[in-house]
Amino acid sequence: MSDIYNDIEPNVIDDEMVQKAIEEQFPEDIGKIAKREGINFKDVTELQLSFRNILQIDNLWQFENLTKLQLDNNIIEKIEALESLVHLVWLDLSFNNIEVIEGLDTLVKLQDLSLSNNRISKIEHMDALQELQIFSIGKNNLTTLEDVIYLRRFKKLRTLNLTGNPLCNDEHYTLFVVAYLPDLVYLDFRLVSDTTSHISQPARAGNMKFSGQHFFLIIAPTRGIRKRTLFFFSFSFFFSHSD
Repeated sequence: MSDIYNDIEPNVIDDEMVQKAIEEQFPEDIGKIAKREGINFKDVTELQLSFRNILQIDNLWQFENLTKLQLDNNIIEKIEALESLVHLVWLDLSFNNIEVIEGLDTLVKLQDLSLSNNRISKIEHMDALQELQIFSIGKNNLTTLEDVIYLRRFKKLRTLNLTGNPLCNDEHYTLFVVAYLPDLVYLDFRLVSDTTSHISQPARAGNMKFSGQHFFLIIAPTRGIRKRTLFFFSFSFFFSHSD
C-alpha cells in the first residue's frame, strides 16, 4: 500500500508527464532527439509511470499499441481508463491503494499482472484474462481460500504469488492451492515441487485423517513425479496428520 506519498500533491496523467516518461526511457542521445522532434504515442509499446504520485489513471487512450505498462508505487485507488490498451501483455499496478479488481475486461492479451501491496479483499472481475500466466497479488487483504478456486479458470496460469495475505496463515494453505491449481510451477516465489514435497509423501502414505461433511481427498500422480492432482469435494477441509 502506498501511503508514503500522501504529503505530496497528487498528480494526474497528462501529456507532459507521459512525454517526460518516454524521453527518460530512451538513452540520453535518443531522448534528446525525441524531445526535439516529438513522439507519436501510437508508436510507444512500453511506458513506465512509477513513483509519480498518480492518484487517477487517465489519458492513456492514445497508447493503443502499448504492450507493457508500469503504474506501480503511486496512490491509485481505482483501476480504470485502460479499455483502449487492448494489446497489453504486462501490467504492474503494485504498491497502490486499490481496493477492487475491475476495469480489465478488454485486456484479453494480458499475460502478467501484478496487484501486490494494495487493499484488495477479493479476487474477481478477471474472467476475460484467459491468457494470464503470471499473477502476483501478495500483501493484500485476501482472507478466504475460496479466492484460490476462482483462479481455476485461468488454464495458462503457471506463477502465483499470494504471500502476505491473511489466507496464507491457514495451515492447509499450500496443499489447498496445489490441489486446485495443479498446473502451477511457482507458488510464492518457490517451485511447487519444493513447496509440497514435505506434504505429498505423508498424504500418499495414507497418514492423513479427515473431518467435516462430505470431504474426500484423492491424490493421483500426473505428468511425472513433480505434479500431483488433488481433488477436493466440499469446502469443509478440516484435516490433520494422524499420529
